Amino acid sequence: MKVAVIPARGGSKRIPRKNIRPFAGRPMISHSIEAARDSGLFDRIIVSTDDAAIADVARECGAEVPFVRPADLSDDHATSIAVIAHAVGWLRDAGAAPHDVCCLYATAPFVRPADLRAALAMLHDSGAPFCFPVTTFAFPIQRALARDAAGAVHMLHPEYEITRSQDLAEHVHDAGQFYWGRAQAWVDGLPIYAPHSRTILMPRHRVQDIDTPDDWQRAELMHRALSQMPTEEE
Repeated sequence: MKVAVIPARGGSKRIPRKNIRPFAGRPMISHSIEAARDSGLFDRIIVSTDDAAIADVARECGAEVPFVRPADLSDDHATSIAVIAHAVGWLRDAGAAPHDVCCLYATAPFVRPADLRAALAMLHDSGAPFCFPVTTFAFPIQRALARDAAGAVHMLHPEYEITRSQDLAEHVHDAGQFYWGRAQAWVDGLPIYAPHSRTILMPRHRVQDIDTPDDWQRAELMHRALSQMPTEEE
């Protein structure tokens, strides 16, 4: 059985109620639920939340909310691994043990069904415990600068100061949208950012963290621009 688990706690501070705040005309979480549904991959789409309002919206959007997330997994320090492991344990206790579990974030309006399918195929083909999307940095990280309170800067890696950009190795970062994993890998608490995991590469124009009001505004502009582009084949 394949299950999507969407973590969506109610205590967001920097963007209050961000999981159900309207984005592109509908609740933010609805975009993730729709992508999961349209992928055709999942036997169940479950939202893990401690918040009654989020639970109501999730059900209206077509997801299940079969349990209330415990308080000790609903604060700022709760990890995604712990939240998904709890959901796997609940399903096992209910006699519905999953095999593959996708942690799909509620604030991932750019995730597409094709992304979910590609990552699952990579998970199965590689035999890895996890697979998730990444994207390239827009600027060589070897040229990163540290800036102090007075505005002064210094290079973190001064040895690369005069190295040509084309001679610097390209690096990637987590797209922050979803993680496919084997159920037991979640329960065992295996690290996701490790050599045993595999990744798929996504274009930068479909990746945006949404943690601050500035992030939200940028994401809305990106979404508006993407909606005007020709539809990519799923």
